[in-house]
Amino acid sequence: MFDWMVWTTPVAVFFTCIALMLIGMTVWEIKSPTTLRKGFLPIATTRGDRLFIGLLLAAYINLAFVGLGEHFLEWFELEEEPSVWISFVCSMLALAVVMRKG
Repeated sequence: MFDWMVWTTPVAVFFTCIALMLIGMTVWEIKSPTTLRKGFLPIATTRGDRLFIGLLLAAYINLAFVGLGEHFLEWFELEEEPSVWISFVCSMLALAVVMRKG
């Protein structure tokens, strides 16, 4: 069923985290309905809005990291491409910032 996609450990962890976040947010919304609030984002948002924006940001960070992986070799004079775990951690930190302060 999932043969079309390369399921490496980082990819599986990333999608598992997204699924767990969606389940957690659904339960949280049922228990405590959200209200609009204004953070550093230029619009008033709910928790769901911030999750969506944060997930988009996380995806873009991961895509940029994969796309720039070969350039990192030249720019930082590395012997091998940096681990994708670095982009995973960076994207989850960015998601946490958007959820908390956005």
